Amino acid sequence: MGLFDFFKRESSSQVAKRRLKMVLEYERKGLPPNFADLLQIDLKGVFSKYSQFDADNLEVEIREEDGKEQLWISIPFKG
Repeated sequence: MGLFDFFKRESSSQVAKRRLKMVLEYERKGLPPNFADLLQIDLKGVFSKYSQFDADNLEVEIREEDGKEQLWISIPFKG
């Protein structure tokens, strides 16, 4: 990846292809298409009870690395 690759925008066809792939992968696993969003809402409710965590900036993603899908959750600390 070169320096200028960082500034390239994804074409709309690439975005659509990526989103369709994600929806199909969710269906194959029996997950609703908005699984990550639903999980993020639930986790935000849980971690907002603890003052050490910044629940407003919690992130949930399904990532693919090395041909494997991973559930990635980022729960930042405050401060």
